[in-house]
Amino acid sequence: MLNSNFFKEVKGYVFNLFKEKLPLNTVYHSENHTSYVVNAANEIGLSQNLSEEDLETVLLAAWFHDTGYIDGVEKHEDRSMVIVGDFLTKRNFSKEKITKVKGLIAATKIPQDPTNKLEEIICDADLSHLGRLSFMDESKLLRLEREQLIGKFVSELDWLKETELFLSQHQYFTNYAFENWNAQKKLNWLKVKNSINKLEVKTSEQKQKKSLKNKEIQIKKNKEERPDRGIETMFRVALRNHVKLSDIADTKANILLSVCAIILSIALSTLFPKLDKADNYYLITPTLLFLFITLVTMVYTILSTRPKVTSGNFTKEDVTNKKVNLLFFGNFHKMSLDTFQKGINEVMKDRAYLYDSMTKDLYFLGIVLAKKYKLLRIAYTIFMYGIVLSVLAFVVSFLLMQSQV
Repeated sequence: MLNSNFFKEVKGYVFNLFKEKLPLNTVYHSENHTSYVVNAANEIGLSQNLSEEDLETVLLAAWFHDTGYIDGVEKHEDRSMVIVGDFLTKRNFSKEKITKVKGLIAATKIPQDPTNKLEEIICDADLSHLGRLSFMDESKLLRLEREQLIGKFVSELDWLKETELFLSQHQYFTNYAFENWNAQKKLNWLKVKNSINKLEVKTSEQKQKKSLKNKEIQIKKNKEERPDRGIETMFRVALRNHVKLSDIADTKANILLSVCAIILSIALSTLFPKLDKADNYYLITPTLLFLFITLVTMVYTILSTRPKVTSGNFTKEDVTNKKVNLLFFGNFHKMSLDTFQKGINEVMKDRAYLYDSMTKDLYFLGIVLAKKYKLLRIAYTIFMYGIVLSVLAFVVSFLLMQSQV
């Protein structure tokens, strides 16, 4: 029956109504939910051996039962009855048939209290999702829709408790619904109860953590705030960023060195063996140019990564007079442990000396970075233009050779 021309027309009418007028925040009571209810009503109706007329009445009620949501949630069943009445009147349905369809829609009001078999079918179909595997996902959509329509946040715990209460009080009326959906409904109810227990435990733990955190905050407020915290944070972030930039430069250098090494190995294994032949004399100049550019690139790349370590020779007087930065290994690697420990103790005692050492460390690290990136830029520039020039040289040499043939 659902595949008849009439019900195809009904489906198109309802879907167009939702498409054009249903608010965007109505994410649950939409065409998807309506389709589920229609299919469920059809399943139950067929199992009950309904007459074609009664099945048609149930399916019409299923298609139109939530169309009133186009104007909001309040009294949507009443508006649905008006919509279906107008639709069926224009198609010359009898008043008796229209009254039956409206009565079935009215029966879907919560709490449900059906008075006949057809009302039981539409009620079970409307809440068939309670006994489906997708119940938890649909419950989330229903909660989201509730929040949007009433304009009020509903906490997850409150929603779960409300859902658990509804599931515990609900019952299916038809034998088909009870046999096919009631077992899964019980499992869904247990899942909701389990979620409530977990959430209550989690909420309790969060309250305890929040209480402890508030105490810690209060303790920190009672202590004198360190004026140099922001300064230390600045140094820590700046030094970390410089180290990262240095790592990036080394990675770029490593990539370029690898490419150059591959090019050299290919050139030595492929091009060089051909140069001793008289017919390949035209390859000599572009090949040498190619190798020269690759070697120059490698030289600049190696220079950008070549480490430089200072002498590390400083006296106790230099440390006493604060002329040496003990935070850089190049300044203390030749010092004795005793001298180094004494110098570090002096640094820790004198905040100005400490900040001065950190400033020097940051400055000279920046100088090294600038040199690294300058050499890398030169290397990449030579490589880029050199590759283009080499390819052009090969092309020109080949063309000259062809012209002489």
